[in-house]
Order: sequence, then structure tokens, then C-alpha cells
Amino acid sequence: MTILVTGATGNVGRPLVEELLAAGHRVRALTRDPAKAGLPEGAEVVAGDLSVTGSLRAAFEGVTAAHLISFNGADFSPLTNGADIVELAVASGVRKMTVLKGDITKSPLEHAVEAGGLEWTHLGPVEFMSNALEWAESITKEGVVRDAFPDAKSAMIHDADIASVAAAVLTHEGHAGREYVLTGPEVLTTRTKVSTIAEALGREVRFIERTQEEVVAEWRQIGYSDEDVEFFLTMRTNTPELGYTVLPTVEEVTGRPARTFAQWVRENAAAFQS
Repeated sequence: MTILVTGATGNVGRPLVEELLAAGHRVRALTRDPAKAGLPEGAEVVAGDLSVTGSLRAAFEGVTAAHLISFNGADFSPLTNGADIVELAVASGVRKMTVLKGDITKSPLEHAVEAGGLEWTHLGPVEFMSNALEWAESITKEGVVRDAFPDAKSAMIHDADIASVAAAVLTHEGHAGREYVLTGPEVLTTRTKVSTIAEALGREVRFIERTQEEVVAEWRQIGYSDEDVEFFLTMRTNTPELGYTVLPTVEEVTGRPARTFAQWVRENAAAFQS
């Protein structure tokens, strides 16, 4: 069985490729730039862009299971060619598919997958632990985190746990027609995230609270749209209960507990040190 992994150089795709290879599966990894992919030996790396259906023909050839992301990896906008992707996948012999959600609502790709006669499973992670890397520079240089929303709650998940769930679904039966909400094992606030980083690194990291207005101005300066800014604010000021409710899904699907944020920090300690 050849398994196609799209978004193969991303925070979920890369550990998914590694886990599937370690388990002895044949893996085809899709990326826009194979020369820069840096994926493990053993992966068949192919060029392609999910937003350009015609570029995917070679990627799907001979594939029986595939992991797709529901958004454009370049700008994170929802894919609009979902029906064409599913038609190509089915014609190529794909029978099983996982879809990594990019939003709470269903994307056009998810709707197309459900209508395409595939054994589908949607994966809906809450906040990725790797989002904490946005603090890496200020922690490294100054030992501080500057952010607003100190009490915003999150059941954030280790990126590799998302990959582990995808690997289990793609290689085992019993998951078709399910939508899995994926969380970590604990609820953290912004303040407790910072204290967890400090404890895991064994150094002081101070939290300096910013105003909401300052953060919004920064988002706009970066170039986020009004829709993006509204979404970010909602997630931080009126977080849906789904975002801070710990669920046992990771352990139920993979057979092992979800990794903690402290473990993620220790694994990525080099990013927070000069």
C-alpha cells in the first residue's frame, strides 16, 4: 500500500511521513519544492500543489490511502477545487482518506470527500503546540513573552499527536465516517503556557501583558485580513468550549496518552535558546 501525504513538510505532514516510514509503509510525500523538502530517506518525494488539480496526477497514481489538508499551504485559504481533487483520487484508486481541517466549519474539500464514496475521516485539532514558536525570539533574546489575553484557555495539542492519529486511521480499519476533535491532555492559559516553558527550559521567562489594541494593530501590520483578525479575537476572547475541553481521542485512536506541552517544549528547547 502506498500512502500519499500532502503538506508533507508541514508541522503535521513531516512527523506523519516519519511515522509511516518507521512502521514500514511506502510513503509518497507531496510538496511544492522537493529540492528543499529535507524529508527522510525512503520517502518518495513528488512535486505538486493541492490548489492546482492537474499537478496531482503523478502524486495520486497507484495510491490507495491519502492524507490531505483542507487549505492552501501557501496562504492557509480553503481549497476551492475539492470536487476535482476527489474525482482524481477516486479515479486513481484511492479508497481511504484523512482530511486535516483548517477551521471549525467544513471546507469545500471535506464536503467533496464525504460525497465521493471514500472511507473518510476528518481530523479537527485545536491549537497546535508549535504556535508557541512565535514567542521563541523574545524568549531567546530577552527572556520574556509579550502577549495579550493572559487568561485565554486552550487544550493545545502536540503536532506529532495529530500525525499519529492520521497514521493510525490510514493504516487501520474502523475510523470511516468519523470526525475526530483532537486535543492535548491539559487546559492551559497564556500565563500557564509561559510558566510551563520557563519550567521546562529551567530559566526565568517573564510574561508582559499587552493590550488587545496593540496586538490587533500588529496583526493588521503583518497583513492579516479583517476576517482573520476577527477569528483570532474570537479564539482568544470568546474561545469556543471545544477549544478548551480535553478529549481522550488521541489515546483512544493511537493507544497511548497525548503528549504534554512540557514535553513539546523540551523537544524544541533549541528554538528558545541562543
